[in-house]
Amino acid sequence: MTFQQFSGIVELRTKIVSLSTYSIALGYALATRGNVSPLVAVLTLLAALAVDMGTTGFNTYFDWYHNVDDPRFNREDAKVLVHQGVSPGWALLISLACFAVAALLGLIIGFLTSPLVILAGFVCMLVGFFYSGGPRPISFTPLGEFFAGGFLGEVFFLICYYIFTGTLTVEAFFMGIPQSLTIGAILSANNSCDIQGDRTAGRKTLAILLGPQRAPWLVYGEVIGALGLLALYCINGLLPLWGLFGVAAGAIAIIREFVRMHRWGYRHETKGPIMGGISRVFLYQTAVYIFIFIVMIWQKS
Repeated sequence: MTFQQFSGIVELRTKIVSLSTYSIALGYALATRGNVSPLVAVLTLLAALAVDMGTTGFNTYFDWYHNVDDPRFNREDAKVLVHQGVSPGWALLISLACFAVAALLGLIIGFLTSPLVILAGFVCMLVGFFYSGGPRPISFTPLGEFFAGGFLGEVFFLICYYIFTGTLTVEAFFMGIPQSLTIGAILSANNSCDIQGDRTAGRKTLAILLGPQRAPWLVYGEVIGALGLLALYCINGLLPLWGLFGVAAGAIAIIREFVRMHRWGYRHETKGPIMGGISRVFLYQTAVYIFIFIVMIWQKS
């Protein structure tokens, strides 16, 4: 087992998603509530990465088990079980180890903060497993975007915010919605490229239901909806009005990226560039969040 193969099993490149949500929650907590315990912040980050890697590891295993990563339709070098002959047992072992580490860290965080954190973490791990495992995986249904975006975005954001501040607010709930939409867009882009292979494997994703012509517009709609919400938050006072400048700059960069992606088309041959494009879109929106929170923190100091 090489590091490159380990990286392929847990898809280290995709950890920008959990890192983004964590950073946004931390930034919002600092901007609205002040100090955050450095120890708790570090433990939360490590636990989040462990859950994320374990979930991805299970997804890697079950995609192999269900023949979703059919080599006829999949050209991603990172799919090491398919293209490099790595034993599927490694994926299971790594996933279980990551979940064990996450459980231990969750117990420590719960002891330092609240037992509710342990319950929330347990639920997230269950969803992470059943997303791709079990007799009827969530990823095989049109609800995949909802669960992936909802848990990696809204739910994880609220868990982090609660750990950092000890409170939950209506404002915090609204703040997590744009993140959920953009994470959903990442999965929508992935599924739009995988329609042929997913249909062969028996999946019924939202992209399959929409069809190859309409599926890309779901990607655009989710991100534009997220940007629209951030703009609305700036207008109604949930975020500072000057935050509109950041939203506008992000929108310009994102629209330019969408134009390129639409020209490429969404199919398994163009999946690499498409996923690179939607990753940049995701980072642009994350930068909008972080820019606003950093200036808010600076203004309070």
